[in-house]
This record gives sequence, structure tokens and C-alpha cells, in this order.
Amino acid sequence: MSDRKSAPPPPAPVARGGWIRKCDEDDHRDLHLPVPTRVVSNEEYAPPPQTLAQRRVEALLLETAERHARRLGIGRREFLRTSCGMAAAFAAMNTVFGRFFRVEAAELWEASAGDPTKYFVFDVQTHHVDPRRNAPTPDQKFLDYLVKVREYGGKWNPKLANRKIALDELYRLNYVKEVFLDSETAVAVVSGLPQMTPATYIVTPEEIVKTRRAVNELSGSRRVVAHGTMSPELGRRGLDAMRAQAETLKIEAWKGYPGQPLGPKGEGWWLDDEKIGYPALELSRQLKIQNVAAHKGLPAPGFSAEHCHPKDVMKAALDFPDLNFLVYHAGFRGLDEDVVKAAENGFAKATAVPWVTELCDWRRAHPRVANVYMELGATFGMTVISYPLLAAHMLGMMIAAFGDDHVLWGTDSIWWGSPQWQIEAFKRLEMPEPLAKKFGYAPLTVETKRRILGLNAARVYGVDPSSRVGPIPGDYVDRLRKEYAESGMVAPSHTQYGWVKAQQLLR
Repeated sequence: MSDRKSAPPPPAPVARGGWIRKCDEDDHRDLHLPVPTRVVSNEEYAPPPQTLAQRRVEALLLETAERHARRLGIGRREFLRTSCGMAAAFAAMNTVFGRFFRVEAAELWEASAGDPTKYFVFDVQTHHVDPRRNAPTPDQKFLDYLVKVREYGGKWNPKLANRKIALDELYRLNYVKEVFLDSETAVAVVSGLPQMTPATYIVTPEEIVKTRRAVNELSGSRRVVAHGTMSPELGRRGLDAMRAQAETLKIEAWKGYPGQPLGPKGEGWWLDDEKIGYPALELSRQLKIQNVAAHKGLPAPGFSAEHCHPKDVMKAALDFPDLNFLVYHAGFRGLDEDVVKAAENGFAKATAVPWVTELCDWRRAHPRVANVYMELGATFGMTVISYPLLAAHMLGMMIAAFGDDHVLWGTDSIWWGSPQWQIEAFKRLEMPEPLAKKFGYAPLTVETKRRILGLNAARVYGVDPSSRVGPIPGDYVDRLRKEYAESGMVAPSHTQYGWVKAQQLLR
């Protein structure tokens, strides 16, 4: 398989507004790591620059990979693609940040030495990149590889045998490869971002539903769940669009962006606004769509930061107890100066995490509220590779306030690349003893991780996890995964499709 790298070295990536694609930088530097060493954005928030600690992790991982690859008689990139390379990444993070991740020494040499515990993984935040916009273009060898994957499916599924292969199908196959073949993910939600016109969508609700149909038809099971977009600030037009998506596209949940200024006055909106938010929630109730996901926290460039605050979730949840409110990004305000300073000081004095702590305090004040869920997409990924103590602190705080049955797993992939590195980070993460002593946080047990990684989302979306734990006869994805593993083609791309802060590249 190709690594998306052509024979002459790719040209230096071009920055757009101070941002560049992570995959372009990696191609330029020949740097494809199993765990990213920089925060990657899906364009919903500004990515911070690489920290000194992250540079140290990167250098140490590359040094370790070179040394181990030589001893094993393979190339550096080949080593990094193995489970040993993944373990080496977390070992490097332990060296730089302190021991946060469980890594056994044997894992750096033996692929079979890792933890064999199996989890049902339900990722409630993934993004399918539309090939017509904002999609890095793979080289011909990579496209040929995806054609080969498609041909394997054609051997089993008559629907595929005579169907012409189009570019958009290859991009969907790439989504299947990154999410389902290169990770333990069993079920995924595909989400989108509302826009004023179809031409400006990164991926339209129609494209999301095409992906759901394609993957679920192929698998013969419910592998993909589709979000529709809600924009009640557009008034009647927004409500009509919701109704059309529910009736025509049969979407299964809503994704709203209260901070997005699409309204007539260029302002955001509130979930608990009785003139704007409540009509949309009433309509959702009428349409029997129970799950309402809202982008909270991580104010994007051009968004109303005020409306990204999750304070409107509280009253809406009380007034609509029959709806589920999924707080995407857990309401995390971001890696701003205050929270970074607190994390670097070990939360010795300042212990609050802006907006997350406020939600947790509210939940403790309303212990009977059972319809608010904290979602980890992007928040976990960006903090666990930057300040693991902060990631553990927020997890402990959310579990203490909401319970481990009200925290949902999300990765924001494929902007962050295959979700497997985040799954590995979560499985390996241990609650640091200083946090446990200071705040009374419980250990991150296997059962807690099972709930967060998938069982909670299965309950929210009405998916039976028992039907996904073992291979289903005739399941395209399970059979493709088996064929993929046995074919010798297994090669994670380590492609992160999102954006990073432009900085010194030629080093």
C-alpha cells in the first residue's frame, strides 16, 4: 500500500490563513506517526501550535522507532505501523509527561504482548470528508489500493459485483478503512456542519445519508448512524429543513451549532430560547427524534464564543426531559492560557476547567436529571496528547458528576485520522494518584471504559451491542476486516486529515 507519498518529495505545504493540513506537513517531512504530536482541527476551532513537550515526544518517538526498526530489520515507517510502534508512542509520552499510560516493555518488541481485552466501541463523532471539498487527494497507488479493497467486497456481495467504481465510493471506502478496518470501532455516527447553502457544506446531510446507506447495505447491519443538521436561527426555513431531513432522509439525531452565526443578524442562538430553540426542540419531539447533539465549547473562528457556552443546555434539559442532550466536546472552552497554567501546576490551586466544571456543578445540583450526556470528541484527543493530567482531570470530574453511564465516546475522526490511537490512549490511560487523592476520583476500570467506549452510546441510540461483539454471518465489514488482516495489506496510513497551526516546517 502507498503512504500517499509520491516519488519526488511533495512540495512544502501551503498555509491557508495560518493553518496547513496535517497530512501535507507529514508528507513533506516524511513524518507519519501512530499518535499525533500536534492538535489537529476539523475547522471548528483554531488549532494551537505544537508545544515544547510535544516536540520532545515526537523526537523521542522517532529516535525509538529508528533504533527498534534497525534491530528488527525493518524500516522506521514499517515499525511505526505496528502495534509495537503504537506502544512506543505511549512510552515516549510517559517519558515526557510522566506515567499516565499503561505500557509493558514487551509491547515494544512483541506485537502479541498488548492487553487482549476486547471492547465494543461506538464512536458518536466522526466526519466523512466529501471528495468535492476540503479533501486531500490520495495518489494513484492509494486509489488502486482502495479499488482492491472494493474488489474483495465484490467477491461476497452481489450488489457490488457489477457496480461501477466512482471516486466518491473510494472516499467512502477510505472512511470504512480508517474507521472500521484500522480501528476497533464497531458503530459510528457521521456528523456534519450546517451551512447557508449546499455549495458551502463540508459534507451535506444527503452525503452523510449516502454513507450510512452504503456502509449499512454492505455490512448487513447498523454500522453507521446519520446526524441531520438543525439551524433554528433560520426561522421557518430552518424548521422546514429539519422536517425534510427527518421525513426524506430518515436521519436519527440532530447536530446543532448554537455558536454559528447563520441567523439574520449574524448572531448565534440558544437551546433554551423559547422563540428560537424551543420550536426546534418541540419539532424534534413531534418527529420522534430523541437525540439532540450540540457543539458546545471550542469556539470556532467566526463563531459567537458566547453562544458556545453550554449554559443553555441546563434549562432545555429540564424543560424537555424526553429528549437527550448530547454536549459535544463536553463544553470544553479549549486549551487557553488559564487552563494550561492550571494543568502545568498540577491543579494545585486553580482546579476549575472553564465551562466543563460549570456543567458538572449544575449536574450535581440537579441529581435527578438523566438526559444530559458529556461527549469527548476532540476534547479528549487534544488534551491527552498535550496535557494528559488535564484529560484525566476532566474525565474524573465528568464521571463524578454525571456518572460513567453518561459520558460518550467520540473522536472527531477522520480529521484526526484513524480513531485507533485515541481508543488506545483511552484504554491505556490510568487515573493519576494525585488526582484521585485530591478530588476523590475513582479508578478508570475496565467496566467504566466499556461503558464510555460504547455501551452508553448503544443505549442512547438503541443499538444492541451483543449483535456487534461477535462477527455476524455475511457482515461485509467483519469479513473485509478478516480478509484485510490476512492479506498482508494491513498498513495504517497514519493520515490526519485536519488542520494544524503553521509553524517552522523545514527542520
